[in-house]
Amino acid sequence: MVKRLFSVIGKEIRGLHEAAYLLAGFAFLSQLLALVRDKLLAYSFGAGHALDVYYSAFRIPDLIFVSVGSLVSASILLPFFVERFSKSSAEGKKFSDSIFTVFFAAIIVTSVVAYILVPYIIPVLLPGFADDPSLPDLILSSRIMLLSPFLLGLSNLFSSVTQMHRRFLVYAASPLFYNISIIVGIVAFYPMFGISGLAIGVALGALLHMAIQIPFMAQTKLLPKFTVHIDWVHIKKAILLSLPRTVTMSANQLATFFLTALASLMSKGSIAVFTLSFNLQSVPLTIIASSYSSAVFPELSQLYVQGKTKEFLEKMIAAARHIIFWSTPIMVLFIVLRAQIVRTVLGAGAFDWADTRLTAASLALFMISVVGQGLIVLFVRAFYAEGKTTKPLLINIISAICIVVFGYLLTKAFFAFPLARLFLEELLKVTGQPGTSSLVLALAYSIGIALNTVLHWWMFAKKFKGFTKPVLSTFFHAFSASVIMGYVAFIGLRLFSMVFPLTKVWGVFLQGLCAGIIGLVAGVVVLILLKNNELQEVWTTLHRKIWKASVPPAEVEHM
Repeated sequence: MVKRLFSVIGKEIRGLHEAAYLLAGFAFLSQLLALVRDKLLAYSFGAGHALDVYYSAFRIPDLIFVSVGSLVSASILLPFFVERFSKSSAEGKKFSDSIFTVFFAAIIVTSVVAYILVPYIIPVLLPGFADDPSLPDLILSSRIMLLSPFLLGLSNLFSSVTQMHRRFLVYAASPLFYNISIIVGIVAFYPMFGISGLAIGVALGALLHMAIQIPFMAQTKLLPKFTVHIDWVHIKKAILLSLPRTVTMSANQLATFFLTALASLMSKGSIAVFTLSFNLQSVPLTIIASSYSSAVFPELSQLYVQGKTKEFLEKMIAAARHIIFWSTPIMVLFIVLRAQIVRTVLGAGAFDWADTRLTAASLALFMISVVGQGLIVLFVRAFYAEGKTTKPLLINIISAICIVVFGYLLTKAFFAFPLARLFLEELLKVTGQPGTSSLVLALAYSIGIALNTVLHWWMFAKKFKGFTKPVLSTFFHAFSASVIMGYVAFIGLRLFSMVFPLTKVWGVFLQGLCAGIIGLVAGVVVLILLKNNELQEVWTTLHRKIWKASVPPAEVEHM
């Protein structure tokens, strides 16, 4: 039975939309488990100090992963694997063993140094915990999580090989095991070990994320081994190519690190509110944008290498149009139904109505930038397909600096100008709610992302002149339908509030569900009247056998 399961998962499989939808299906399952994970965390701790400690423990391991771990990024290594294995299996295996040896040495040295310095780094980088009684728990949890960058890095290394052999389902299923293990950590390990038990669940999840790929690697005799005969020529090329990508990824991580540091100085629970709302807004980003960008990336790379610029642009336009088509209505629905979404997903137990209101307000501010976040993922992949890493590097650095600056300035303004604070609280319906200062962090993030999107779009459209017009046309259709959809959903909330008991979670869920459905119906009607092309393409795609599509895996971008 187990052998048959791995044969199905390791099956070779081969249309942009079909690939994206199948990958999105796995992303949806993973995100569903992630929501269960966050539900259990919210139920057990609420938006409180214990959850602040847990989320803060990710900061240092996550930075290590996006820096050293980027050396084994699939988007960097795949062209090298294809090139070396196309010459001979021996050449390919030599490169695989070399990159494994170098990565292993680099990540071990970095992790050991971090392990030693964690007690000294945390009070500086997260000043709110400097004199906190929970500092020992934070230090121990951070140290346990240092296993994750190593294991997830290996998982990314293996995924380059599985992707090269078109064994995509095995990696697409990996995040499921990651989130299941974290859930086990909450249910089983936390009662035994406290906060550090949650960290054990994270480390175990990273182990399973990597381990599920081992059967295929072993079967094909491609498991990397330590070697002293390192292929330094190609290793240096990979490192030089990965450095801009490392800084590109680290820039946003450093920005969120700074926002977390600011949150640590605010009222208790601010880090939890920031992170829980950030996780919720990441659901549509992961399911839609990451799926489309991952599905189109191999084809973009191939088309650009072959000099087929016209086809390259057509694929980019198609991917951008569908990211906007799906993300825009979701953005509007999340903003309108934010309280219902947060209460349904996270409400119950220690997560009370006050936590719900604050997290919902933060979610609305994050969702403003969700379309931009999706397009950024696509633009970055397009630049990588061209072999250009400098442009996204510079843009992300500028964006990260803006996020940090706006985070600091908005925090100062929030406390210095009561009228501005009152306006924000009234707008988001959290007047009188303690801890509203954390909302400016989500606002700062969205402002930085908006600038990032504009710069990426401008740089790409500067070279590919025909990109902007068809994409803006889709945005007009999607935004017009979404505004009407949002208004209808808002009216639906008022109507269904008289039908369902809003003192019960199931009543809040049904209120939001029914309002969302009638809103979606209204949006689809508008798109039909506008004769929207994307709607027709979606209908056509859903009538095909999606499971026969090629599914490039979405590599791990962060822990």
